[in-house]
Amino acid sequence: MCGRFGFFELRFFIEMLRQLELPFEEADAYQFSPSYNIAPENQVTVLAGNRQGALLANARWGLIPHWSKGIPKVRPINARAETLAVKPYFRHLLNRHHCIIPASGFYEWNMSPSGKKQPWYIHRSDNSLMAFAGLWDTWIPPEAESKPVTSCTIVTTKANRKMRDIHDRMPVILEPENWKVWLEAANTGNRSLLVPPGESLLDRYPVSSKVNSPRYIRKDCMERTTAGEI
Repeated sequence: MCGRFGFFELRFFIEMLRQLELPFEEADAYQFSPSYNIAPENQVTVLAGNRQGALLANARWGLIPHWSKGIPKVRPINARAETLAVKPYFRHLLNRHHCIIPASGFYEWNMSPSGKKQPWYIHRSDNSLMAFAGLWDTWIPPEAESKPVTSCTIVTTKANRKMRDIHDRMPVILEPENWKVWLEAANTGNRSLLVPPGESLLDRYPVSSKVNSPRYIRKDCMERTTAGEI
């Protein structure tokens, strides 16, 4: 599961793309605003793979398939890696529309001894940028005057041992050397990347319940606190 994350390091992400010699173009309407608490339905930054290469763009977090007649009630923010090939929402994208969703870290909740939900901030132990494996699609509304809507979902996998006591699922985190491989959607071999990361990749610590509100997007969302502290 991944239901909330933060991203505030666009400059570093672009520098990494250049170091990796991963060519990309920036969408004309692309806009970036740093956020420490990104919630479903928000606009997020994606690096979307297509036949021409890769495009740095905005996408709505919550997938709307291109074949939908209207905005569906169910707009998945996560897609289980184990069932991508069979779920109608995702199987048409598996060999066509892959993307990378950059993140500085993500949040997850578990139940504290006091019976309240405790939020945790999870980030790379080397403090470098995360890149989630994702799928994207573009839906064209039936109204002629409406603009196309590009949306995305984050691929999840089973949690590794470091995460298992918080949640049984976690986002697929791609190592930089695999970013280009994942964007090549026609390469069926890249499905081998959809596995939990190594135990030493991630670190975590408890944060304030301020993050519980999707409207609260300030930096102190990710400040370390004592577990159970409100």
